[in-house]
Order: sequence, then structure tokens, then C-alpha cells
Amino acid sequence: MFSLQTIFGKGDKFYGLLEASAESASASARALIELLSTPSTEQSLEKFIHARRREKELFAQISEQLVNTFVTVLDREDIEALNGALYKIPKVVEKFAERYNLVSVRLGDVDFISRANMLEQACQVLEQMVKQLRHGMDLDNIKKLNDQLQFIEAEADRQILELYRDVYANETDPIRYLVKRDLFEILEKAIDRCRNAGNVVYHIVLKNS
Repeated sequence: MFSLQTIFGKGDKFYGLLEASAESASASARALIELLSTPSTEQSLEKFIHARRREKELFAQISEQLVNTFVTVLDREDIEALNGALYKIPKVVEKFAERYNLVSVRLGDVDFISRANMLEQACQVLEQMVKQLRHGMDLDNIKKLNDQLQFIEAEADRQILELYRDVYANETDPIRYLVKRDLFEILEKAIDRCRNAGNVVYHIVLKNS
């Protein structure tokens, strides 16, 4: 007969897998900053490919564990929701990297690094939130972290309006205009994905506190 400790020990694997997934999202954001700081002739997508592959593996492992584990430390639907939300972040970041790599020479001195730094901050806050889950449902702490995440996302929304204003007023090359707008919106989506994942964590803690 299995003890409760053994059963919940298996369920505890979900914490580690979800934490690894959040770490993978942070890794993709760091890789993006590195890409944006690298001359176009030396840029590589290898780190994005690795982060994306890692995220796919973790997504599959969590899905498999949900099938094979009788008792889970969190509700199954909550694990599924957080797993799906985390999975989407490196996917969007890789999409940006692929497109940027194709057009970086034409873009010239467009500043994406400040936006990438905001994405990294959002990923770091999200990573803290996910890691907090295994230490108990501390609603006050999670709310503070979630508020930070919401602030970053709101600031990103404000900045993209300024970027649009600049592009609309000053960009005369229609191709550059379309490319810049597309890339800015992909970065915005990546930050939104972090906010969405943070909302899932907050919902989990709120429901269990």
C-alpha cells in the first residue's frame, strides 16, 4: 500500500516541472536581449530553439504526469492552465527572434532592447510567483508580485502607444513601418503572455488560500 507521503511526493513533481517551465521563459527573454545586443552578422537562434524545445518537453512531461498521477498537489485544471500559459511565452519570443533575424539589417538603429528588458523583468517576476507555489498559498506575497507584473504590462502598453506615435509620424518607408509595427506587437504579446500566466498563479493561490 502506498503512503500518503509517497502519493503526494509524486504530485510534488509538478512544482519542479512548472518552475523549470518558468525558468525556460526567463531564459528565452535573456537570449532575446543577447540577440539584440549582437551584430547581425553574428546573431544565432540556437538559444531560442533550445528554450522552445525545452518548453515543449516540459509541457509534454506535465501533461503525461497529469495522466499518470492519481493525486496532485494542485487542481488538475489549474496545472493545465498554468502549463499552457507558460508554454506560450518562449513560443512568442522565438517568433520575434526569427523575424528580427531576417530584417535586422534593414531596421538599423530601432531600439528593441528597452522592451526586451521589460519582458525579462516580467519573466523574472513570473518565475518568483511560480516558485512561491511550493512554499504555500501566501496570498499577500503573490498579490504583490502580481501587481508588479500588472505594472510592467501597463507600462508596456503605455510605451507602445508612444512607439506607434513615433512610427506614424516619422516613418516614411512603408516596409520598415510594417516590420517595426509587427515586431513591437510581438514583444507586446510576449509581455501579455507573462501577465496571463501571472493571473493564473494568482487565481490558484486565491482559490486555495
